[in-house]
Amino acid sequence: MLRAMCGHDPKDSTSADLAVPDFEAALSGDIRGKKIGIPKEYRMDGMPEEIEKLWADGAEMMRDAGAEIVDISLPHTKYALPAYYVIAPAEASSNLARYDGVRYGHRAKLQKGDGITEMYERTRAEGFGHEVQRRVMIGAYVLSAGFYDAYYRRAQRVRTLIKQDFETVFAAGIDAILTPATPSAAFGLGEMADVDPVQMYLNDVFTVTVNLAGLPGISVPTGLDKDGLPLGLQLIGRPWEEADMLNSAYALERAAGFVSKPAKWW
Repeated sequence: MLRAMCGHDPKDSTSADLAVPDFEAALSGDIRGKKIGIPKEYRMDGMPEEIEKLWADGAEMMRDAGAEIVDISLPHTKYALPAYYVIAPAEASSNLARYDGVRYGHRAKLQKGDGITEMYERTRAEGFGHEVQRRVMIGAYVLSAGFYDAYYRRAQRVRTLIKQDFETVFAAGIDAILTPATPSAAFGLGEMADVDPVQMYLNDVFTVTVNLAGLPGISVPTGLDKDGLPLGLQLIGRPWEEADMLNSAYALERAAGFVSKPAKWW
């Protein structure tokens, strides 16, 4: 499926004209001689011991498979979360502007006397959920004339620094980076309905750097928490080297031997 999804689209300006590798053929599971980086900045205060142990165990699995484990530094990691939650809502706000009931998407039923403004308001209120509305509002705010330079432009500069951190470690010979996927196991449905949204966003702390730097990443289930819920580790690969990253993930998956299935997925 990945191979079918990949490839150049001449009608898409964001599509790269690069050859698509044979991802399946790359899954040898042989990672001998590969250098796997462990970023010190991902060891955060208050991280649960079970996540720390999972991470250490994952590194040991990679070492046993023949990889070299190397401590690395990604110094701008601490700025990733705030930068991401400026850039992502800004892009969402801009991209979702087309869903106004005229060009795309749901159109609200108008009431007598409603004009175009009321139609837009009703359509977007009905068509978007609370979290989407929240991100659209944040995005519109940071892109507004008085705050563009203070927020969006500054976040883009931070994004560049984060990308340079990864370029530096890859240039030093690191083949992939191993980190936790999340700071905790998944929470129950509806469990976080009344929680501060910022607390929710903190669950993305280990994964947003991949989005900001434009890198391939994969989460591999490798263990269970004390309640029997799955925990995963993340592998981050070099730019355009998904095949090599998937092979490293395959080696980790085989070593972990994760076969647990929930008794009730709901």
